Amino acid sequence: MTDVQSDTAAAPASLEAGDDPMPVPPPQPDIDACCGNGCDPCIFDLHDLAMDAYRQALRAWKARHPDAA
Repeated sequence: MTDVQSDTAAAPASLEAGDDPMPVPPPQPDIDACCGNGCDPCIFDLHDLAMDAYRQALRAWKARHPDAA
């Protein structure tokens, strides 16, 4: 049996803001980036998933940095 660390482990409280930058939202795709062929997944579906991941990362970052604006 091997010892595997989780990627979701909480960050140490001693992290400085420079070592733990605030997440930034993914860029929104241009409306013209969609081909209109009903792709699965559509570029906008992928953006929605990326936004969900961003929101989750931002909530976690805010929990680690309660004094941040």
